Amino acid sequence: MTRTLPEHIAEQFVAAWNQYDAEQLAAIFVDDADFVNVTGLWWHNKEAIYQAHAYGLGVIFNHSKLESKRTKVRYITDDIATVHARIRLSNQTALAENVPPHIRNTLFLFVVQKIDGIWFCLAAQNAEVQSGKETFIKKEDGSLEAVNYGKFKK
Repeated sequence: MTRTLPEHIAEQFVAAWNQYDAEQLAAIFVDDADFVNVTGLWWHNKEAIYQAHAYGLGVIFNHSKLESKRTKVRYITDDIATVHARIRLSNQTALAENVPPHIRNTLFLFVVQKIDGIWFCLAAQNAEVQSGKETFIKKEDGSLEAVNYGKFKK
């Protein structure tokens, strides 16, 4: 896929994921790119991004499907832009038999730059969407719970 528009970054990410192709996925990134995943793991270069996704697509997401729901591009300059992409993840690998994970909704932010006519990703971050929730509270056992402070307002 030729990346002649910023939104092609999100499209190629989804296409590579759905083909379980970490090499194609990593191809959208510059060599010194950064990637922060949904749990805050931070990879500092294209090779680390490739390795993490090769593992993820082979073990955690080896039957999964990404579906792009909405994309928004904001140009910062003619050659630099941000791409927000709402993405739905289904069929994540179960941790235990007969306990399939639910469908997840995420929001990706790609910071992209056009280099020699082709758009590349400089940095990406993925956030889990918790509809109607404002933040997370860390519980005593260390787990996180998505909460809405509105119910506590008087």
